[in-house]
Amino acid sequence: MRDHFPRNSQLKLLLVMPSHRLVRKGSELGFRIWSIWDPSQLEADFAPRVEEVSEELLLTDFSDEAGLRETIARTARRHGIDAVLHGGHGDPARSVVREAWQLGLSANPPAVYERLRFLEGDGQEPASAPRVGVETLTVNGNHNVVGMTAQRTTGPPHFHVTGYLHPAPLTCFERRTIEAAVQERLTASGYRSGPAHTMVALLPQGPRIVSCRPYLGADGIPLLCEIARGFDLEAAVLSGLLGHHPIVPDAYQYAEIGFFLLPEGQLETLTGMEDIAVTPWVRGARFPYAVGDLVAPVGDPRARRAYVVVEGDTPELTRERIAKARGDLVAQLR
Repeated sequence: MRDHFPRNSQLKLLLVMPSHRLVRKGSELGFRIWSIWDPSQLEADFAPRVEEVSEELLLTDFSDEAGLRETIARTARRHGIDAVLHGGHGDPARSVVREAWQLGLSANPPAVYERLRFLEGDGQEPASAPRVGVETLTVNGNHNVVGMTAQRTTGPPHFHVTGYLHPAPLTCFERRTIEAAVQERLTASGYRSGPAHTMVALLPQGPRIVSCRPYLGADGIPLLCEIARGFDLEAAVLSGLLGHHPIVPDAYQYAEIGFFLLPEGQLETLTGMEDIAVTPWVRGARFPYAVGDLVAPVGDPRARRAYVVVEGDTPELTRERIAKARGDLVAQLR
């Protein structure tokens, strides 16, 4: 695949497990987009949204490597696909990476993804070490850092992730050190094009990379970037295919996403979401459970499906507003 395409071309993209936001923004930019999802991982309320803004929504079992590769190849041939891009939900399937490279529809050879995994930390970082997610966008081999987001956790003893704050409240020295470490890691891997989400542990001896994944940060991180600094990360990822380097403005406020912290159980009653949704500083909220559904507990990745997003002038203020929204949600579980 060429590093970038002529700016006036109407690219035809195959997005792998994209959010409806990413597909919609691509369509608004003039791209024609086909989406492919594993139906076992596509939430019921997201499916019609993705389908509505896609040329076609393709559903296939990602555990069937031969079937997945055939679907990608058939779609690419039939519609003249220009590029395959991972949309940000879960790690790229190896069969997707290999087929995209074989078809000439990816700027990154499969070995890049293997090197990214090989170069990760040894997993010995203490759970108590603060963690920062670093979003980058690589264009023609240049790694542009577009934002850093701090993890919120339950604290000891389990340190379950409860949300994210953007921008991460860091010193200039910390930002420069983290930025250098992430760019060095991406360069060492040979990564040529696309977004990456790198998790960094802040240790006394300096930052240590925990993981580096070639996709957009999930859990609402692109939305936080947009609220805090007016930067559309999802649109920038697609514009990067045309050779556009991101111009990232400074943040003018903070944005925080907090997951609703509910115990495991079957939902019996729920009130409060209507009031939360119309609160002036709330920029988004979701509670995808209906009465009778099983609710995932704190620490289960599925618990991140239910959240509230707020804005504020300080990290302390956004924390308070998240706490208030959680208090306004009244749920009874059995």
